[in-house]
Amino acid sequence: MVTVPARRTSLAVSLGGIAALVLGAALVLLLQVIPPTDEISATRRTISEYGLSDHKWVFDLAVVLVALGSAAGLGVLHSQRRLPVPAAVLGALWTVGLLVIVAFPKPDWATVSRSDFGGTLHRIASVVAFVALPLAVLVAARTAFPGSPGRRWLARVLAVASLAWFAVILGAVVVAAADGGRWWTLIPLGLVERGMALTELIALAVLLAPARSQAR
Repeated sequence: MVTVPARRTSLAVSLGGIAALVLGAALVLLLQVIPPTDEISATRRTISEYGLSDHKWVFDLAVVLVALGSAAGLGVLHSQRRLPVPAAVLGALWTVGLLVIVAFPKPDWATVSRSDFGGTLHRIASVVAFVALPLAVLVAARTAFPGSPGRRWLARVLAVASLAWFAVILGAVVVAAADGGRWWTLIPLGLVERGMALTELIALAVLLAPARSQAR
């Protein structure tokens, strides 16, 4: 039987995890309006571009906050048996992927080879993280909200929307492979990536938000 203090602790951790997600997202948005990172194109440059600036520490802090908030919230779901094992694995891949992104920053591709180990690892971690999270939400939605069809539906819609953003990138890669062009010039990559990141964070926040029965 779950005691009242235990429920309160779980509630506090869940809300703290969501707060960390919000703060991390806010820091990234802040980077877009303060110099010198305000000169980075939000439509053409990826979010990782902030990691090449003088405000690298702000970017790193934002990503770490999202990773810690994700781990805390998913941990609560797991302790409440509201997170299936496959979703837990996918959630772990998302969290670890974020930490790898910080540990291996995006390099300046104008000065390094495309086969650069750190840069390659950064790209792989980015893809794994961005794909793993919406899949985790899709897998977990039913178990997380057995008595809340509205929340379950919202989480699934946001997860599918996140994958749709990623499909735009995949489409550009396929088209570029067919005509020999550069895929990242075929779409507003920065805008697509930011849209995907925002949608995924909202989907995760919906998943982590305590269910009413748990809150009581």
